[in-house]
Amino acid sequence: MADLPNKARVVIIGGGVIGCSVAYHLAKQGWKDIVLLERKQLTSGTTWHAAGLIGQLRASSTMTKLAKYTTDLYHKLEAETGISTGIKANGSISVAITEERKEELYRAAAMARAFDVDVEEISPETAKKMYPHLNIEDVCGAVYLPNDGQGDPANVALALAKGARMMGAMIRENVKVTGVSRAEGRVTGVDWAAGEEQGHIEAEFVVNCAGMWGHEVGRMAGVNVPLHACEHFYIVTEAIPELTELPVLRVPDECAYYKEDAGKILLGCFEPHAKPWGMNGISEDFCFDQLPEDFDHFEPILEMAVNRMPMLAEAGIHTFFNGPESFTPDDAYHLGEAPELRNYYVAAGFNSIGIQSAGGAGKALAEWMEAGEKPFDLGGVDISRMQPFQGNKHYLFERSKETLGLLYADHFPYRQKATARGVRRTPFHGLLDQNGAVFGESAGWERANWFANEGQEREYQYTWKRQNWFENSAAEHRAVRENVGMYDMSSFGKLRVEGPDAETLLNHVCGANMSVPVGKIVYTQFLNSKGGIEADVTVTRLSETAYLVVTPSGTRLADQTRLQRHVGDLRVVITDVTAGEAVLAVMGPNARALLQKVSPNDFSNAVTPFGTAQEIEIGMGLARAHRVTYVGELGWEIYTSSDMAEHVFETLMQAGQDMDLKLCGMHMMDSCRIEKGFRHFGHDITSEDHVIDAGLGFAVDMSKHDFIGKAAVAARKESGPKMRMVQFKLTDPEPLLYHNEPLIRDGEIVSYISSGNYGHTLGGAIGMGYVPCEGESAADVLASSYEIDVMGTRVKAEASLKPMYDPKAERVKV
Repeated sequence: MADLPNKARVVIIGGGVIGCSVAYHLAKQGWKDIVLLERKQLTSGTTWHAAGLIGQLRASSTMTKLAKYTTDLYHKLEAETGISTGIKANGSISVAITEERKEELYRAAAMARAFDVDVEEISPETAKKMYPHLNIEDVCGAVYLPNDGQGDPANVALALAKGARMMGAMIRENVKVTGVSRAEGRVTGVDWAAGEEQGHIEAEFVVNCAGMWGHEVGRMAGVNVPLHACEHFYIVTEAIPELTELPVLRVPDECAYYKEDAGKILLGCFEPHAKPWGMNGISEDFCFDQLPEDFDHFEPILEMAVNRMPMLAEAGIHTFFNGPESFTPDDAYHLGEAPELRNYYVAAGFNSIGIQSAGGAGKALAEWMEAGEKPFDLGGVDISRMQPFQGNKHYLFERSKETLGLLYADHFPYRQKATARGVRRTPFHGLLDQNGAVFGESAGWERANWFANEGQEREYQYTWKRQNWFENSAAEHRAVRENVGMYDMSSFGKLRVEGPDAETLLNHVCGANMSVPVGKIVYTQFLNSKGGIEADVTVTRLSETAYLVVTPSGTRLADQTRLQRHVGDLRVVITDVTAGEAVLAVMGPNARALLQKVSPNDFSNAVTPFGTAQEIEIGMGLARAHRVTYVGELGWEIYTSSDMAEHVFETLMQAGQDMDLKLCGMHMMDSCRIEKGFRHFGHDITSEDHVIDAGLGFAVDMSKHDFIGKAAVAARKESGPKMRMVQFKLTDPEPLLYHNEPLIRDGEIVSYISSGNYGHTLGGAIGMGYVPCEGESAADVLASSYEIDVMGTRVKAEASLKPMYDPKAERVKV
């Protein structure tokens, strides 16, 4: 008998390490009536065969904090539960065989210091002393993290499960969830089967922790969980007599990692071209299963390993293992409430870092479920970042071939995915392609990032230094600053919010006042209850009852979901019209002159002042011209229906021939915006960043009767900012900034760069970053001296609270 209740507060689907962690952390928060259902046995999917590497440094400060929490938790679990997690802090070494990899590792080491992670750059000779079996003949650098380590994956999960049981959670094995019920946009429960027995549990919450089954389990509820299983290979040697305890070793240039365990070596790999698995579904009886060996596929990795670790040539192979693990389209896991269904949460797709992520991810999700909103910035893993098309099985199959290997590939700035491309194209795509566009991808959209010169290779040549498109983008930058440039913004999300209560809804969700005349454009944020920034948008009033909300391409679904969930009884319809309108940005000192050549409308300040939109004729077509800018110059965004898009493009291009109109890309837009100090959502401003600290208090109208976050904004206005967003310029024009470089104030690391790019007009790398300043004035902040750590070298930086470029915004209003 399954002995299951008819009702529960939460049902967790899946008994791997993450499902057990969610149950543990919900119980620790005091939740009762927790039920975890596992189709076979705990850990029997992926957890049992994980390598168990536990690293503390992740790609963001939040993810690093969660990784550190995971390590601390695993150390404490044995005392709490009596089950050994096998956790040991034997450290880790990563070695570089190329100068490019060395720069990546050293930049990562600098980032680690900014995130308060103990790290040390070490010489190849020191690496050899710490790992005597390592061949360092061609090693050019290394980093050591002493608090990294390894653990026993299955026992970690079983300890979490026992801890959850000790606090009252019910965990049942051999019970399969066969369906998910829903009503009025909320999850209401699950159907289950245990042998011949069947039943239903009514539940307030459901959590999909089904691992490589997560995609199919999501579809039961109409929820998109994009992930795909891939074959993951490792070998375990016979016992090696002279082997002593060693740090974890990573050689990413050879796609390999090495773990010493019980006198044996485990050699695993993340090869560049992976083997997707389970295209036709996963066998019903899959449980602690291995996949067929493929020695030919693994052989190139082994050959390099024997050279790197010569003793492996003499060691026998005890186990050749091949097991499936799930991978997501962007190599970040899925966490959070599904946009399609209230109270349906997801924690799945951990891309081979499930053991080192599970503790922190389980804690974060439990807090999210308790509060009903993200406890801190989790935008990089929030499942609402995934686009609906990314659940397409063919897409997932193609993309998964690449994502496994990207874990150990060079993580160059601006690196573009190579697989599963060309899914979403704007109406201008073909015309941009004909004119030399080099495309990147955002939320599946093909976007022109830069334009190649005649005869130039139309491809990225990646490096940590100036990439091959640097001068191309500089020329585009100068065109926008000095003359006129045009670029495609069609991929940005466009949400039509319409109905008698549209103004009421937007005034509740937005910080700014939406009670504005028709044609007015308002820059605003969606705030959370803490005053953090959930979205950064412009809102244009199209009519008495209709508004257009324009969002970044990657957050369109999240922003639409947030609006929809506050509609309640209001008479409002929200429609994604992104694909219905194409958008060309015409920017630069001569933008007005160009538009006057192609349209009979008046583009003067008197008729179309900054921050307004008007219907226009253009060529033989119609459009709507929004006078707004993200590059800090005079300009308009031209919205036209998709059927007229090519005509509008051709009309502008022809008229611009004698004006030296230049086509521009997204890299130009980013370099211009950072010179102007404009914030980038997801980097400079997130749900964790208070709108006052971000310097965006001007976009909040405190005279409104009520809006989300009003109390938090009032409190921060009263107390003053705890952090200040500061713009920095390196005094040395050569180094480049990307993000996460340590920010040094008066000799001490106080923060890190949230975003960086090169300022071609200002003549140096520009960075944005928060400086802690509780109780300090703006003058106090600027009175300090600042440096930024670039790959271990401290570079002096000028600091400004006002935009370094056009601080009075005179150029946009000319």
